[in-house]
Amino acid sequence: MATKSQDRRKVRLSRALGVALTPKAAKYLEKRPYAPGEHGRTKRKQDSDYAVRLREKQRLREQYGIREKQMRNTFNEARRTQGLTGENLVELLEMRLDALVLRAGFARTTAQARQLVVHRHILVDGQLVDRPSFRVKPGQLIHVKAKSEGIEPFQVAALGGHAEVLPPVPGYLEVELDKLQARLVRRPKRAEVPVVCEVQLVVEYYAAR
Repeated sequence: MATKSQDRRKVRLSRALGVALTPKAAKYLEKRPYAPGEHGRTKRKQDSDYAVRLREKQRLREQYGIREKQMRNTFNEARRTQGLTGENLVELLEMRLDALVLRAGFARTTAQARQLVVHRHILVDGQLVDRPSFRVKPGQLIHVKAKSEGIEPFQVAALGGHAEVLPPVPGYLEVELDKLQARLVRRPKRAEVPVVCEVQLVVEYYAAR
């Protein structure tokens, strides 16, 4: 469970980046749709190109809750992959196991999804996987370990308890919530991935580094 200080940090970060990172932060943003601090209500002074790109990169990274090294490694892979680098980047991030556990509705937040994976509750094609960064391949089945199905977070999930705070299940996932299983049917497309990000600005940020 998140501590109060972690909750406050996520809310503050959400307000600074202009994107809700948790359900609690989403409620705060509805009430206070401006950045934190005494100057939050006033219009931002013109940010430099660097600051704009940096903020966009931070927005994307925080939505997946990953470290900078993981982000850069994924960017480098995206650049080597055929197609548009920015779209590839989001699609590769979205195939992380923790991201798909969240999208499937097994967890309420990115942090909880990661915790469920690390605590060895999640199987992929019947094999225990405890690495949140594990790349799920199209066709693979993500499901909850039978011994874990009875614990409270999964009981809540199986009843659709997170539906009100999560976006609709995207088309690249087939989910049977009552069975606590989801299949990645194909590679995600950027347009379907429910993250807020101007990916071209992220590409420009890393291209200049």
